[in-house]
Amino acid sequence: MAKIKKQSLVDQIYAKLREEILTLKLPLGSRINVNDIQEELGVSSTPLREALNRLQQDGLIVMETNIGASVLSLDEHDIEEIEELAFVFQSAAVRFSMVRGDRALMAERIEEQIRNYKEARTARDCTKAVYELIGTFYHYCGNKRLDNSMIALQGQVLLLRYIYALCPDCHNNQDLLEKILSGVKENDTEAILNALQEYSRRSQASILEWIRNRKS
Repeated sequence: MAKIKKQSLVDQIYAKLREEILTLKLPLGSRINVNDIQEELGVSSTPLREALNRLQQDGLIVMETNIGASVLSLDEHDIEEIEELAFVFQSAAVRFSMVRGDRALMAERIEEQIRNYKEARTARDCTKAVYELIGTFYHYCGNKRLDNSMIALQGQVLLLRYIYALCPDCHNNQDLLEKILSGVKENDTEAILNALQEYSRRSQASILEWIRNRKS
């Protein structure tokens, strides 16, 4: 039996803060009060600052000299840039995986996530199913550098997906997931990319509306 790896204190703080940012418990643009977090978690400043540095590398927080840390703010331009770059990585992963991957196994994994999507009881479960479905292409792309490059953007993409989960239409994308599955089975790369691009368009429009409503 494999030994269970213990999380370091930095890992635990990082995971907790990351979860609170992604689920918007720490709102967009909000200041992160280091003293309050230290008191709440009962930790020293050293592991906390290491965790904050990792969150900064994820693009989830901004560190400013003489000001401190704050959660990432998002405007229309930010959302467009994140979605555009994510689609560039997704396109490369799809093209590589359709050449190098086992399409039968890919289809099985995608079918599993479509089932999870259909059975999702919460918006979060719905978001996770889509995220795992798209992750299939990275798993089979055969390019670790591409996978690592996407990891650098992963935090911001997940943040957008969690926001999308708050939008009423986040559960209405089964048609696109089925098109992705069909594209894999029929070896139709362009059909997959078209479905992914439409998913990005739908989510981006809903996220922008959500942002505008919060500001109004």
